[in-house]
Amino acid sequence: MKFNEQAAIITGSTTGIGYSIAKQLAASGTAVVINGRNPERVEQTVSEIKARGGQAVGLAKPIEHPETGQKLVDLALTSFGHVSILINNAGIIHDQMSYKMTDREFTNVINVHVNGTFFCTRPFIQALKQQKSAGHIINMTSTAGLEGTIGQVNYSAAKAAINGMTWTLAKELKRDKIVVNAIAPAALTNMTQPYIEKAKRKAAEAGEELPSYWEIGLPDDVASFVMHLLENRDLEKTGAIFGVNGKKIVRWPPPTSAPYHFE
Repeated sequence: MKFNEQAAIITGSTTGIGYSIAKQLAASGTAVVINGRNPERVEQTVSEIKARGGQAVGLAKPIEHPETGQKLVDLALTSFGHVSILINNAGIIHDQMSYKMTDREFTNVINVHVNGTFFCTRPFIQALKQQKSAGHIINMTSTAGLEGTIGQVNYSAAKAAINGMTWTLAKELKRDKIVVNAIAPAALTNMTQPYIEKAKRKAAEAGEELPSYWEIGLPDDVASFVMHLLENRDLEKTGAIFGVNGKKIVRWPPPTSAPYHFE
């Protein structure tokens, strides 16, 4: 795959992992569509990429709005003439124990992650089918959706749904030569920083070292692996979910059944 012949939509690309992915793609010659909620940050990111010689346009719209996905695709087509890559990265958290969680805290997380991913993916697939071209979808998931995490029943449910979407889309779209993958990243971002700081305080108070669980990589590490997946687009790896923590890469297999005996 030649990066300078690609056009990519990256949701949630004004900060953190999405921002790193957008920068690396743009530096490779890929035309990028920047997305976020804050118009000033979207404009700033677009201007920064252009100042470095890249091609970029932006749309400041929440992805949980049903029309945003189509607007992102239309912007790519109008600006660059085609679209070939979708990175479903945008996300939020509202952490709370399940028995204390409000309706709003639950539904807001589900809406952004689950509905937002679908609302962006559907028009993207339709565009690829109209172009009769191959493509690549990468969804950001989490170990929360693979193992469950205390205090994140909303986020865990949302990411588990994205895993299900990834496996299903991979099966549906393989014949169209559209690869679908997901990444469960461990990276230092605005979202993870408070948890790490809290873990550091607890470790210091207990006179212990920071647990290795919190030794995580950087957004650029995740972006580099995204570039690897895109550059080595492989239909035989469609549906695969990868974990990325710094230079450590793992592959999460789909759930399997095992015999269960009872009397």
